[in-house]
Amino acid sequence: MTAYERQRIVLRFADLIEKHNDELAALETWDSGKPYEQSAKVEVPMLTRLMRYYAGWADKIHGLTVPADGPYHVQTLHEPIGVVGQVTPWNFPLLMFAWKVGPALACGNTIVLKTAEQTPLSALFAANLLHEAGLPPGVLNVISGFGPTAGAPLASHMDVDKFAFTGSTKTGQVVHELASRSNLKPVTMELGGKSPFIVCEDADIDKAVELAHSALFFNQGQCCCAGSRTFVHERVYDEFVEKSKARALKRAVGDPFLKGIEQGPQVSNAQFEKILEYIKSGIESGATLESGGERLGNKGYYIKPTVFSNVKDDMLIAKDEIFGPVQSIFKYKDLDEVIRRANATLFGLAAGVFTENLDTANTLTRALRVGTVWVNCYNIFDAAIPVGGYKMSGHGREKGIYSLENYLQVKAVVTPLKNPAWL
Repeated sequence: MTAYERQRIVLRFADLIEKHNDELAALETWDSGKPYEQSAKVEVPMLTRLMRYYAGWADKIHGLTVPADGPYHVQTLHEPIGVVGQVTPWNFPLLMFAWKVGPALACGNTIVLKTAEQTPLSALFAANLLHEAGLPPGVLNVISGFGPTAGAPLASHMDVDKFAFTGSTKTGQVVHELASRSNLKPVTMELGGKSPFIVCEDADIDKAVELAHSALFFNQGQCCCAGSRTFVHERVYDEFVEKSKARALKRAVGDPFLKGIEQGPQVSNAQFEKILEYIKSGIESGATLESGGERLGNKGYYIKPTVFSNVKDDMLIAKDEIFGPVQSIFKYKDLDEVIRRANATLFGLAAGVFTENLDTANTLTRALRVGTVWVNCYNIFDAAIPVGGYKMSGHGREKGIYSLENYLQVKAVVTPLKNPAWL
């Protein structure tokens, strides 16, 4: 198929997503529990934007003519890598579908994609729309199942040429081992995080409180990039804690299909229980519980927005990825201290910096060992912005031009020139 025709199919798919926005949003909310307004007004439109972005790349992927010593014509070809195995997580099923399927199709690959067992519906609906847009049978294959019985065989299959995984660091290590033991297929991974959100002493506190609140509580706290370690300068710490507590107490929690709801239920009972155990650990280890700390009501997996102050770096809530609506607020004295503490983690996915001082912002953005730094903003996921991690947050990048590298092989072609006299 020509690159132009691939582009046309993906553009038709984007049009169909727009047409079926509300249905896709409803499936996403039924499956995951996230607010319907978030699904319908943010995530499905973002899916549309991402697919149009990747469609635009389809006919712009090309190699180079390379100068060489001697009478040779040298060119590079950028070819599809082949059969791609992909696994998407349950927290953002449709967005992760776009991050993986979009660049793989733009580059001309075929795909076997496994959805998370908690959230299979929206990807199946989207795949049906892709076929309606003209995708040939067999190019995109969506399977629903559990990790050990569906994901593991896919990662270890000898006929899979490349594997892409988004999920927990622990599962990512298993995936990497399976891929290596089979045919040494290349693997890209976007894994866990424990991202620092640094509030400097010159920050506008009201804006910083709202931004830090969003950075942590968005999507019920179930976000790999969540600003789950909120570092606040000692001079503004008490004010920040009080205002963060007040904001958490105002957060609207309830039925995700109701208008104005900011937070729905956690995705599953297992996740619900895990978060409550971490909250218990925070209380027992001496952190100050400012708000929340328990389930909301007696039906469903709802948890009250929880804020801890006086959190120490050695506490479990400071070290582990909770993946829930639990904000931990730390106190620091100066930049050297906060840089050292922010980097003292196994993870390196993202960070937030809130300051009015350009020198401070430049210092922090260069010192933090993370894949993304947001300055005076957070969770900005434009289609062209690459996402990926340092350390145990994974390797490789998704989105933007960098994502294309995951799905291409580079081939060098060298041909002698018969009459090199003119050189």
